[in-house]
Amino acid sequence: MDLMLAGAGAMGSVLIGLFFLRFWRTSGDRFFVYFALSFLIEGAHRVYASLTPGMSEDSPFHFLLRLLSYCLILWAIACKNWPRKKAVEEGGRD
Repeated sequence: MDLMLAGAGAMGSVLIGLFFLRFWRTSGDRFFVYFALSFLIEGAHRVYASLTPGMSEDSPFHFLLRLLSYCLILWAIACKNWPRKKAVEEGGRD
């Protein structure tokens, strides 16, 4: 039962990552690339964690992969909310 639930979580994460990649292709916004990478890393982590029975979830490797995934999401949000130089310069000319 645990493997089935881990597989469902991995499938969901990879599917969400693929949706974000599709949104990136249509919009060209880097925000979607960061989210896609984050969810694809999370999906790969779930597959790796379920296929290696000797490793426990308490190992530093698992925490580092999750940290990388969450930092990508935070970076995407921060980049989206920071004003760009071009937008600031155009706003000051009006």
